[in-house]
Amino acid sequence: MTKNIFSAVLLLLFFCGCGLSTANNQTEEARETKTETKVEKSGPRVLVSTTHGDMIIELYNETPLHRDNFLKLVKEGYYDGTLFHRVIKDFMIQGGDPHSKDAAPGERLGVGGPGYTIPAEFVQGKFHKKGALAAARQGDQVNPAKESSGSQFYIVQGKIVPSQQLDMIEQRAGKTFSNEQRLTYTTEGGVPHLDDEYTIFGEVIDGMEVIDRIASLRTDEANRPLEDVSVTMTIIRE
Repeated sequence: MTKNIFSAVLLLLFFCGCGLSTANNQTEEARETKTETKVEKSGPRVLVSTTHGDMIIELYNETPLHRDNFLKLVKEGYYDGTLFHRVIKDFMIQGGDPHSKDAAPGERLGVGGPGYTIPAEFVQGKFHKKGALAAARQGDQVNPAKESSGSQFYIVQGKIVPSQQLDMIEQRAGKTFSNEQRLTYTTEGGVPHLDDEYTIFGEVIDGMEVIDRIASLRTDEANRPLEDVSVTMTIIRE
């Protein structure tokens, strides 16, 4: 009798152990699936090499028109040799003008492009935090649809924004900042008044300090750095 009971207990432990192993395997598989899903949802990545260091930009899949156009230009070498031609400390650094290649010192830049524009792609939850990549464009007077430049872009540096200033922007512009936006703007910084005005299509995920280096350069009256900051771009993940 005792022997039968002992055998039954061993058998029960065996099945419990198998169940635990199966549960652990299922949990591990769920984790792996979640990780794979996360990787699949992240966008293409581009290495932006400058004379002041390298940045890695991740493009958003939620803005496919801008994503695909940017990748196309990078593949063509369109940006190689261009400059960050407009730099404003605590605001942003701007590039992508093909006329900036081999531009003479002091030459005014900022009107060049591939000859087309891109329809605006405003995405809820994408905002002008530090490191955000956005498309430059012409003003509302001549561009009421807020279409983006075919090649020119800017990367946000920004600065810490007090909560009271966010309140003023909300009242003046009739917009509402989310809790995430408020937390980011008041702790990490950005340029909140540009939200919903320019298409944001990516962000810097590595090399944030390079933005600060470039933004700190001395500039002329047109905000062009006195020292040329040239760019080379390479796709590191499509």
